[in-house]
Amino acid sequence: MCGIVGYVGNKQVVPLIIDGLRKLEYRGYDSAGIAVVDDNNHLELRRAEGKLRNLEEAIRLNPLDGNYGIGHTRWATHGRPTEENAHPHRDCSGKIVVVHNGIIENYLTLKEMLKEKGHDFKTETDTEIVAHLIEEHQKEDLNFEEAVRKSVQQLKGIFALSIISSEEPDKIIAVREGPPVVIGLGDGEFFVASDIPAILQHTRDVFYLGEKEIAILTKDSVRVTDFDGNVVEPKQQRITWDPIMAEKGGFKHFLLKEIYEQPRAVRDTVRGRVSLDTGKVYLDQMDISEEDFRNVRSIKIAACGTSWHAGTAAKYMLEELARVPVEVDYASEFRYRNPVLDESDLLIVISQSGETADTIAAMREAKRAGCKVMAICNVQGSMITREADGTILTHAGPEISVASTKAFTSQIIALYIFALYLGELRGKLSEEQVKKHAQELIELPLKIEEILSDADSIEELSREFFRSQDFLYLGRGINFPVALEGALKLKEISYIHAEGYPAGEMKHGPNALIDEKLPVVIINTREMGNEGSELRYEKTHSNIVEVKARDGIIFSILTEGDKMSSVVSDHVVEIPQVSDLLAPILSVVPLQLLAYYIAVRRGCDVDQPRNLAKSVTVE
Repeated sequence: MCGIVGYVGNKQVVPLIIDGLRKLEYRGYDSAGIAVVDDNNHLELRRAEGKLRNLEEAIRLNPLDGNYGIGHTRWATHGRPTEENAHPHRDCSGKIVVVHNGIIENYLTLKEMLKEKGHDFKTETDTEIVAHLIEEHQKEDLNFEEAVRKSVQQLKGIFALSIISSEEPDKIIAVREGPPVVIGLGDGEFFVASDIPAILQHTRDVFYLGEKEIAILTKDSVRVTDFDGNVVEPKQQRITWDPIMAEKGGFKHFLLKEIYEQPRAVRDTVRGRVSLDTGKVYLDQMDISEEDFRNVRSIKIAACGTSWHAGTAAKYMLEELARVPVEVDYASEFRYRNPVLDESDLLIVISQSGETADTIAAMREAKRAGCKVMAICNVQGSMITREADGTILTHAGPEISVASTKAFTSQIIALYIFALYLGELRGKLSEEQVKKHAQELIELPLKIEEILSDADSIEELSREFFRSQDFLYLGRGINFPVALEGALKLKEISYIHAEGYPAGEMKHGPNALIDEKLPVVIINTREMGNEGSELRYEKTHSNIVEVKARDGIIFSILTEGDKMSSVVSDHVVEIPQVSDLLAPILSVVPLQLLAYYIAVRRGCDVDQPRNLAKSVTVE
C-alpha cells in the first residue's frame, strides 16, 4: 500500500523520484522520504511526516543531490506516522538504506536476535530490521547482493523492497514477495516502482517482478534471479496507457476526472468483445476451454470493497443470463471459512490492481482445490493476471483516486460480457438475444454522458446534504449492490456514516432510524415491459412511501418518465431507460457525483481519504 520509486541513470535523480512519488501518493501519504548517493559515494536522507509536500519543503530548506536513489510514501502499518518512522531506514553504519511495502511478520524475533548482536534500532517499524539484517550478513564477507539474498530468505510475511548501499555505486536491488514491483527499462537508465504511473512519463517498457524474485539494477543493465540465485528471464511488456491519462487533465481532483472517464472506460471494455453482426462474444487471454465453461456446476466470486459490490451485481447477471448458481464472498473471509470447492466450480476474482492480498489468497485457495480461476482486472501483468487461468481486462486506464469509480463500472461491464458469453455457450441465450444485449452495451456510454451533463444539479443538491451525519441507501434486486456502493463512496470520501440496505428489509430494523433529519437514498429504476422489474419497482415504491410517512428525506434515483415514485420523493435524479441488468452502470454515476460534491463541500481530501490506501497489498 506504500509507494516506492527508485532510479539509476543519468537524469537528475531527486526531481525524478519526487515526481514519481507524487504519482504514487494515492498509495500512501502518512509520511515520505528519499535517499540518494552522490559522486563521492556519500548517502543522504530527507524524511517528513505527513503529505509529500512536507518532504518537498524539507528538501527546499536542505537540498540534496545524487546519481541514484530511492524514495517512499508511507501508509503506516507498524509504528506511528512520524518523521522517525518514515522510510528510508538505515543500518547502524548508515551506509545501507531500505524502503518497504508490506508487512514483515517475524520482525520482532529478528529484532531481538539483532539486538543481541549489538544492533541499535531507532524506529518502531518492521522495515528497519531489513537494513540491519543485511549489515549483519555483510560481516560474513558476503557482497551486497549475497547479503540481500540471505536476508530476504529469513523474512516471513509479504514485502516489496528497494535497497541501496553507498558502498555499491550505481546499484539498486529490488525484491518482491507479495506486493507489486515494476521495473522500467530505459536507455542507460532503469527504474523501480510500486505502480506504473510513477515511471510512465519516462518509459513504457516494463516488466513485473515475480514472487520470490530479485532485480539488480545498474546504469547498464538489469538482472533478475530468484531468492536462491537462479537466473530468471522476465517477461517484458509495453504499456499502452498515455501518460496524460494518469494526470488530472484540468479536473480539480482525480476522482472527478475518473467519474467523467467512465463513458470511455465502458467503450474500451466493450470494444472487440461483442459482435453486433454475429451475436458472438469473444474473450481474450483465456486458458479455460469452452468445455470447461459448459461443465461449470457453480460460480464463486471473491473480491473486496467496491469490487465485491461489482461481484454482487454480477450474481444477478450470471444467474439470469447463464442460469448458473453464484455465491459471492468477501475475499478476506473466503479462505477462512473452509469453502466447499471442487473441480466443477469456477472462481471469479475481481481486483482493480490485481495485487489485492486477500483476493490473491482466495485465488490460491481455489486453485489448491482444483478449481479454474478467472480474473477481472485492470492491470495487465499483475499477480492475479499471471496466476489466473484466464483474464478479462477492464481497460479502464490508470485509476489514481483511492475511491474507485471507473473501475467499478468497467468491472460490471466485463462481468456482463462474461455472462453473455456463458449464456450463449450453455444454450441459454440465442444469437438474437445476444445481439440485443450487445446493442444496449454499445448505447451505454452516451447514456452515461447524458447523466454527467446534468452534474450541476447534483452539485446543487449537495448543499442540502453536506451537513448530514448519517445516510441510508436502499435498493432491491440488482439495485441493492448499487445502494451498497453508493454508501461506500460517501463514507470513504466524506467521512459521513452511510449504510446500504436491501429495501425489503426495512421493516426488520432500519425503519427505527428514520426521522426528519435522515436522508434516505433509494434506487428504484425500472425496465418497462419486464414483469419482474415492474413488481420490484412497485415494492420499492412502497418503501419510499414508508420512509415518507416517517418524515425521512427522500433522494430517489429513478428511470426517466417515472410518474409514481417521483411524486413522493423530495429530490429526484433521473437516468435514461435501460435494461434492469445494466441499470447499475447508470444509477451509480449520480451517487458517485453526490459523494464527491458532498466531500468537497465538507473540505475533505477527496483523492486521499484518511486511513485508506489504493492498493491493499496486506491482509
